[in-house]
Amino acid sequence: MSRPLEGKLAIVTGSSRGIGAAIAENLASKGADLVINYTSQSSAELAQTVANELSSTHKIRAVPIQADIGTPDGPAGLVSAVKSTFSKGDKFQIDIIVNNAGIAENALIPDVTVAQFENTYRVNVLGPLLLVQAAQPYLPKDRSGRIVNLSSVSSSTGFVTQSVYGGTKAAVEAMTRTWSRELADNCTVNAVNPGPVEGPMYASNAPVFLEGIEGWIKHTPLMKAVEGDAVDASMPAGTRAARTKEIAGVVGMLCGEDAAWVTGQVVCANGGMVMLH
Repeated sequence: MSRPLEGKLAIVTGSSRGIGAAIAENLASKGADLVINYTSQSSAELAQTVANELSSTHKIRAVPIQADIGTPDGPAGLVSAVKSTFSKGDKFQIDIIVNNAGIAENALIPDVTVAQFENTYRVNVLGPLLLVQAAQPYLPKDRSGRIVNLSSVSSSTGFVTQSVYGGTKAAVEAMTRTWSRELADNCTVNAVNPGPVEGPMYASNAPVFLEGIEGWIKHTPLMKAVEGDAVDASMPAGTRAARTKEIAGVVGMLCGEDAAWVTGQVVCANGGMVMLH
């Protein structure tokens, strides 16, 4: 079985569940050692379970490390903990960073609060920036590194209730382009922009949001359900959300050697809901 990421070290933020866990699984299957990052103590057991399963199944090293990406010291603390765990003498390199951790606090304009704005921008924008800042000294020097940022179709679609969340994802895409230039000697930097993905985060959206997005979903080529597709209660009849492994597959592709000539791009991982040019 091909293991093109054998010996590489990957940090996946927010990887105890959902898309993050699926990305960790994809990278582990390709041979990468993994940092399973999680935020709160309530996720510690789940993160340890993910790490144990990946280590056992794929014969790699997967270590859970708690760090709150949404705090000023969290990202640097994460890198410090990763270094102390994975360094071999004076040798330490971070090959892959997947900025997956994110939150959404959706509200119509009159209901948006300063706290919602600050919380969401800290986790979704400042966190990835501080993590890359802390990791930069340890990135490869031969362009073999990979950074993949999780954006969203919300950065460009203007969905109702997403003044704040959509803005954070547009910022992520802007940083992606800047980093692709500043880090060109170290790594490629790309983003992926999922639409609706299976799981509790999408299902928890308010009815006003779900109603507004329905037309988009019905016109998305790959969201038309086919025989054998599981039913998603939060999706319009006859449609389905993306599976976490489908998003993980795109991220995994961008982390491989074959993607060495792709940088500064937003790769549409949303079934055709958004077609950028």
